[in-house]
Amino acid sequence: MEFSSIEQAYVFYQTYAKKAGFSARKGGEHHVGGIIRSKYFVCSKEGHKPQAFDDNYSKLSKPYKRRNRPSIRTGCKAQIKLCSTDGVLFKVDKFVQSHNHSFVCPKDMHLLPAYRHLSETQEEMIWELGTLNLGPVKAFNIMRKRYGGFENVGATKDDCKNFRARIHSYIGQYDADMVINRLTDKKKFMVDYSFFHSVDENKRLTGLFWADGLCKRNYAEFGDVISFDATFKTNKYKMVFVPFTGIDNHCRNVTLGAGLLASESIESYKWLLQSFLNSFGKQPNVVVTDQDPAMKQAIEAVFDKSRHRLCMWHIMKKLADKVEHQLCNNEDFKRRMCDILIMIDFGLTENKWLDDMFGMRSSWIPAFYRHEPMSGLMRTTSRSESENHFFCQVANSQLTLVEFFNHFDGAMDIQRFNHRKNDHISRNTVPDNFSESTLEDDAMKIYTRSIFADQQAELQGTLSECLPIETKIEEPFLRISMKDWKAHGDGLLEVCFKKGEDVIALCTCRRFEQYGLLCKHIYFVFKMFKVKEIPNKYVMRRWTKDVAPNDLNNTFDITVDGDDAHKKAKEVAYEIMQTGEYLIGNLIKDFDHLLIVRDRMREMKEMVDELRITKPIDPKFDRYSRLIGYEKPNTDEPPTVRVPTGIRNKGRGSHKRIKSKKEKIISLKGKRGRTCSHCNIKGHDIRTCKVLKGEATAAADKVANKEGRKRRAIQLEKDPNLIDEEDEEVETGDEEEFEESDEVEDSDFECEDE
Repeated sequence: MEFSSIEQAYVFYQTYAKKAGFSARKGGEHHVGGIIRSKYFVCSKEGHKPQAFDDNYSKLSKPYKRRNRPSIRTGCKAQIKLCSTDGVLFKVDKFVQSHNHSFVCPKDMHLLPAYRHLSETQEEMIWELGTLNLGPVKAFNIMRKRYGGFENVGATKDDCKNFRARIHSYIGQYDADMVINRLTDKKKFMVDYSFFHSVDENKRLTGLFWADGLCKRNYAEFGDVISFDATFKTNKYKMVFVPFTGIDNHCRNVTLGAGLLASESIESYKWLLQSFLNSFGKQPNVVVTDQDPAMKQAIEAVFDKSRHRLCMWHIMKKLADKVEHQLCNNEDFKRRMCDILIMIDFGLTENKWLDDMFGMRSSWIPAFYRHEPMSGLMRTTSRSESENHFFCQVANSQLTLVEFFNHFDGAMDIQRFNHRKNDHISRNTVPDNFSESTLEDDAMKIYTRSIFADQQAELQGTLSECLPIETKIEEPFLRISMKDWKAHGDGLLEVCFKKGEDVIALCTCRRFEQYGLLCKHIYFVFKMFKVKEIPNKYVMRRWTKDVAPNDLNNTFDITVDGDDAHKKAKEVAYEIMQTGEYLIGNLIKDFDHLLIVRDRMREMKEMVDELRITKPIDPKFDRYSRLIGYEKPNTDEPPTVRVPTGIRNKGRGSHKRIKSKKEKIISLKGKRGRTCSHCNIKGHDIRTCKVLKGEATAAADKVANKEGRKRRAIQLEKDPNLIDEEDEEVETGDEEEFEESDEVEDSDFECEDE
């Protein structure tokens, strides 16, 4: 028997071994003049495990523990020997068939190491599922369900975990360097891509900021009010992740850029905001953050033209801890929270926290932002909290920077797909016109579905919630006073209106100035004076359907290399998989045609097996580079940018957080006990009640009755109208019982005196 190559002979012997019930491995070889003259393929159980000798002098100072790993070697002599005279053709010179061990059951062949390997498709599946925060074990379980059993996967969960470990080993110390090189290529080749990074004196990464062309387009349309907040546990180096969040034309979150920081210092935030400003070219109107002092100083230094707004929710949450609970629930106190006299009237002049909050009231009280354009869009950092939660769903604290960026790109794809889907719904669906007015029809054509729902509610409010009081003529304006039944306070409002071609409408509620959307009061006046369409000056582009073109995602989603053969091969592979699923889905009930498809695919599989023998195998590092999309530098020199180390931020890894008073009270109270709804005794419920089952003793009955009477007495104190004849009898009996107990206590005291 002759073979054209050693690899062909090895595949042949492996196939024979698999059918026989054992596994093979490559043995020794003999060279003459640089040509392989002989080659051995042996049974995997050939030889014996080398005996290890402990050398205490070569060990480290700490105790050394050797892994107790079993051996498969039994000294088996089964082998095949190949010989060649020219190094081209190889003939079988010797074949030993007998083994000194039992063969493996056919059902367990997939457990032998020689037949356990992950294909490129499976490796890619594990990597892609990892971008959704699904680990290798979950990926293995998905594959075994998809392939129809453990034996059909061709690997075990340990192989999947080892693959992830090899990826981490491949990245190694070049993690930051690979990310910097990749982002540099994107900045060079992608349209309008921005990227900045900073390092310390030891060349360790301290900061990253990036934003693509679509982020910049979104900022140009939706960057009037932004929010940002730091979140943790997104990478193994403990760098904080800082996404910048805005509100799109569907009133959904949109990411305008993002950064990674090694510390939350003032200088770090200054560098991040300066990078943001260099990328986008203009400052936002309003910036919403929490009360972080480093953020505050950085915003004042870099965004000097922006209005900084503090999160109102965080301040009001702290209020319960800073003042008494009863005072916090006082309606008059809540209403006058922003009044200067509140400190005197409620005796809070010595409360330092309230004094500080009052001093910075212009940074968080809504009344101070009534004249700030679009300031009503964000009052709290809830948008940032939602954005952090969204990204943390696809990230974890064990990710390398390479993995983090792949996860981030996957999350951005999800967000942009949802935006595209909302655009499609807005362009291709027609909502109901409840009021049947021309204004509602015009709003339907202009606004997205979510914004139209808001305007539709305002138009409906003109029918039942607005009542005109009087109209004053001040040429060329008309002042219409009206009452809004659902407005806060007295509900009195005034609309200043000018008729004609250049319609002007201003309302004292200032909804248009703060949100960019007309209020019900202006719509009411429009109906009064027969205005058929919404004036163009009162249609803000940021809320319209066509603010972002439908093909915008494709415009900026270009590859660095347009002739990437690997990308084209993946597209063909996806098409093949989709075709296979289509055939299975349509022929699953047609067994005969399904067999025909299977037989043809088997023929193609045999053809591929023959090609695989002659085709050289790609080095695994090349496969890893293609898989993760990042190239490792072809050098043994240290990385240009080193990974950060020793990072410890204030919100990460600490289990000694200072608890509020409310949390302390809840923890001291402990777990709430169960109370039976039948006997009113604590410690059990109605399912295990012995009184209900008739198993209770007389003492238990007495305790149950006593507890029940106490509960009934509490109810009667709250509502005396519940007293009936039975309650009067019970109360009388209780008094007599208490009187008897008092007499017994008196007699006891008399005995003690004697």
